[in-house]
Amino acid sequence: MSSDNSGEMGLHGGDAADDGESVWDVVVVGAGPAGASAAHAAACAGRRVLLLEKAELPRYKTCGGGIIGPSREALPPGFEMPLRDRVHAVTFSLNGKLSRTRRSKQMLFGLINRPEFDAALVESATAAGATLRTGVTVSRVEQHGPSVPDRRTVAVVLSDGETVLARAVVGADGSASRIAGHVGVKVEQVDLGLEAEIPVPPTVAEDWAGRVQIDWGPIPGSYGWVFPKGDTLTVGVISARGEGAETKRYLQDFIARLGLAGFEPSISSGHLTRCRSDDSPLSRGRVLVCGDAAGLLEPWTREGISFALRSGRLAGEWAVRIAEAHDAVDARRQALNYAFAIKSGLGVEMGVGRRLLLAYERRPGMVHAAITGLRPAWRAFAKITRGTTTLAEIVRTHPSARRLMMVLDRG
Repeated sequence: MSSDNSGEMGLHGGDAADDGESVWDVVVVGAGPAGASAAHAAACAGRRVLLLEKAELPRYKTCGGGIIGPSREALPPGFEMPLRDRVHAVTFSLNGKLSRTRRSKQMLFGLINRPEFDAALVESATAAGATLRTGVTVSRVEQHGPSVPDRRTVAVVLSDGETVLARAVVGADGSASRIAGHVGVKVEQVDLGLEAEIPVPPTVAEDWAGRVQIDWGPIPGSYGWVFPKGDTLTVGVISARGEGAETKRYLQDFIARLGLAGFEPSISSGHLTRCRSDDSPLSRGRVLVCGDAAGLLEPWTREGISFALRSGRLAGEWAVRIAEAHDAVDARRQALNYAFAIKSGLGVEMGVGRRLLLAYERRPGMVHAAITGLRPAWRAFAKITRGTTTLAEIVRTHPSARRLMMVLDRG
């Protein structure tokens, strides 16, 4: 995959308004799963799409790399997933104790390396017609002022001073998003994830093939994971921000308990995840946000790839409609439709996830006992990871699940 740094670009000033070919229909900021999905959706609609990425691709991202059913269903048609392993078993432990492994004949989920996965998604977007520019940093977007020739145009200002013009902009630039600042995204939950990529010899890799571990951690709301990817194990932990020293200690203890302390990590990294508030905006004028930039992820597990893929596709589809809007009223209507689509689907899932996180913070032992000891709870876990149902759907359709949620809500 190569970047296209010589492609069509927006121009400065009023000349761009007179020359429709110099204004992009949709500019997407950020080429992760959310941005690539948005660019793919908008390009498939036949629009002129520019995808901007500050890094050179492929690039590393702190991420477990688990691809659950909802992620697979949101991928572009014909997308070939670069899987490193297929998971059929999960070992659950409670802060290193009471380990129990549950197995499934069907694949639960797949494991990928983010550099390969993200690069493949971007290739799908460019194959659909999007233009990619890498190595460019967006400093801000403007919807008023001298850089904006008319009310149908958004100015995307790059760090070198260049201005790119668009009829609609999608912010998919991660949890530290510049575009989120413009939109006014509000978050209510911030967590710190720490991760180590640990190369292991073949004998160790064989022990983990097809199996992951999930450890319910010692810090309220925390958990750890081991995801095997061939000759490398991705080992990570996550907990609420503000517990940095304890989170680091948890990761060190977790690695030691696994018998992996003697192997040198090839990469050690950290990342903040941010969950949006219920009343957080998803748009401002002709600018939409999706994925991590919008604070869209599952609050309990902090799973974000499926939320990025699904919200990115919706953002790309609605950005096309905003680009076609001839006035602010119509653009606002389309943006509200996008927000409704997000909240009625992903928003409902996030609501259930928040309730489960609160229950898990209070009673991690109860969660562990349910998943490892109750067949219906394990079946629900398996169905969710395969993508045949969601947490929200289970709570909505199963009276016993609703009753359990009420018990957990009361603590």
